[in-house]
Amino acid sequence: MDWNFVFFFNSILLGIGLAMDAFSVSLANGLNEPGMRPRKMCMAAGIFGIFQGLMPLIGWFCVHTVVEHFAAFGAAIPWIALALLGWIGGKMLYEGIKCSDGSCEITRVTFVGLLVQGVATSIDALSVGFTIAEHTLIMAVVAASIIAAVTFGICLAGLYIGKKAGTKLAGKAGIFGGIILIVIGLEIFITSWF
Repeated sequence: MDWNFVFFFNSILLGIGLAMDAFSVSLANGLNEPGMRPRKMCMAAGIFGIFQGLMPLIGWFCVHTVVEHFAAFGAAIPWIALALLGWIGGKMLYEGIKCSDGSCEITRVTFVGLLVQGVATSIDALSVGFTIAEHTLIMAVVAASIIAAVTFGICLAGLYIGKKAGTKLAGKAGIFGGIILIVIGLEIFITSWF
């Protein structure tokens, strides 16, 4: 692979494709926490970007070192994503239903919660390491950086859209956010089998 337009274009497309789950989770986070401050929005988008960029690099490393061990782990990826997103989404859904009359305080997503979401939405990106296997290490790092930057921008947009909609939806936002996370977990799980 050479340093050309196709390399950069493919990296951007990979970033867009990989960011869709993180965008949906960002949308749910914005719905759930319409008062999220810009600093926290940047932190959340940054966490998603870091994980989306890091996972393909880990996959690239696995291809070049321990590919036989990675293949065994690949079957567990959809189960891990389903469990993590189902747990977070179920909790959000439960709290949204319990507090649908607006009597409860808004549950803010914590740093640890963002880390769990980052892992859950990016774990399937490990397999992208196979698609960039022909890259040199420097090219893989550049591709991962592009993926991270694209994910950051897309997640910021998701948070902003979710915040705007969350302000309008008030008490129902937690319910919608929880449903979105559960559906994303199911989508990752179901599509991995087909």
